[in-house]
Amino acid sequence: MRMENLRSRLKLGNKVEDVKLRKRRSLLYSKEDGKLLNHGLLKVAVFTVVFRLVNCALVQTSFVPDEYWQSLEVSHRMVFNYGYLTWEWKAGIRGFTFPLFFAILYKMLQLLNYDTVHLLIWLPRIVQALLSAFADVKFFLLIRTLETEDVSRWTFFCHLCSWFSWFCCTRTLTNTTETTLTCLALFYFPLPGSKTYSSTKYLSLVALAVVVRPTALIVWFPLLLYHFWQEENKLRLITRRYVPIGMLAVLLSALTDCLFYEKWTLVQFNFIKFNILHGVAGFYGSHPWHWYVTQGFAVVIGPHLPFFLHGCSLAFRKYKVLLATVLWTIVVYSFLPHKEFRFIYPVLPFCMIFCGISLAHLKAWRRTAAALLLVSNLVLALYTGLIHQRGTLDVMSHLQRLCEVSSDSARPQSDVLFLMPCHSTPFYSHVHCPLKMRFLECPPDLGEDGYTEEAAQFYNNPLLWLRTSFPYKSSLPTHLVLFDVLEKEISAFLQGNNFVRTAEIFHTHVPEGRVGGSIFIYERH
Repeated sequence: MRMENLRSRLKLGNKVEDVKLRKRRSLLYSKEDGKLLNHGLLKVAVFTVVFRLVNCALVQTSFVPDEYWQSLEVSHRMVFNYGYLTWEWKAGIRGFTFPLFFAILYKMLQLLNYDTVHLLIWLPRIVQALLSAFADVKFFLLIRTLETEDVSRWTFFCHLCSWFSWFCCTRTLTNTTETTLTCLALFYFPLPGSKTYSSTKYLSLVALAVVVRPTALIVWFPLLLYHFWQEENKLRLITRRYVPIGMLAVLLSALTDCLFYEKWTLVQFNFIKFNILHGVAGFYGSHPWHWYVTQGFAVVIGPHLPFFLHGCSLAFRKYKVLLATVLWTIVVYSFLPHKEFRFIYPVLPFCMIFCGISLAHLKAWRRTAAALLLVSNLVLALYTGLIHQRGTLDVMSHLQRLCEVSSDSARPQSDVLFLMPCHSTPFYSHVHCPLKMRFLECPPDLGEDGYTEEAAQFYNNPLLWLRTSFPYKSSLPTHLVLFDVLEKEISAFLQGNNFVRTAEIFHTHVPEGRVGGSIFIYERH
């Protein structure tokens, strides 16, 4: 009876109603939030692309010869069948994979009949800027999976306002592509807390980075060891990932180089043999062992340095593998005699993670610190991108006008001689016509009989070299290009052969040694 009374109390009339559960709206998985998330990512992507294109337009200076002589000059010769290859390509220590990418762009322009000199100069840089933008977005997505929204935003802010990234990321340097590939590979690397891990993808990108620049292995060596140490099935990682991907990359690289060198060439082995075992890299200058610690790293990271140090104190345990990679890279490069800022550029994104964590933890002074960081980097970025060392590019615009003169059969053919440190300027990729040009060569001593360094001979006694090289007026070039610091020393030769200065081009506020503050163009009358 009691059970029946209980049942009757639970019934509402004669009809038993189903219990309806109240629907709750999930903030995490709702379609509306998914759309907002995608819209937010789209805005980040669009902003980054526009930012890097502006970045590209506002970098109008030269950095190092390799951004032309190991990429665009080679690509130009591959497509248009004229140009100059430096000694590295004759010795087989450079791979054709990197310049082949730009050669494809040049070939497309040639087929479309749009191979103007301006497009040949700017299209590779625009493509490089777009690739950098893609890597930037991937870097942001990675940090967002590892950290809070606040930390990810400040890390991205630090990454974008880095003056050195601004200065380098749109240049046609192997170091730029190495850094881009490193950012992309890091997105798929098994960092603690990462949700985007893919060993096949990250190892493929690392292999490509090593093909482009063999020293990329220095940066990735500790990371590969870390992955190996963390992996449970180590044998499977080696046999199904490390070995197959590595061998495929070497095979494709060797086939590409075999095609263009017209003989079997393993450039990775030649690169290590010449630059490390034979010390040829030291021919282009050497620095003390502590240079990266006392100068190089501080310049590359710039105003971010105090934030990096603060961030390391906050997050060195969580990101110890990235910090160890930065320290490892600096130590290894410190043992090599030839040192350059761009060599440690690939670890700069790692440092930005620590900088972002630092800014996120600065509650009271955050906005002030961010404003100082932005302004100080902006000043450096604009000065180095628009003013410092721009003359060697501007002079090529002047010389490009000689192509129109040379096409006039009624006038004598132009003949240009660069009396400057070797590879100071770009070459045919920036004039795009078979103009007769020559510069002072400076290949290293590779043990060949009768070795002479033309540039060294010239600077030992410029007047003697000129008089010996041009004993007759009929053999003289029509134009000379030189830095202002050389003018006084060869003034007797200039006056005696009726050379008249026709252009003075600003180069730098910081002249050093044989590199002057201005560039002069002399024409023979």
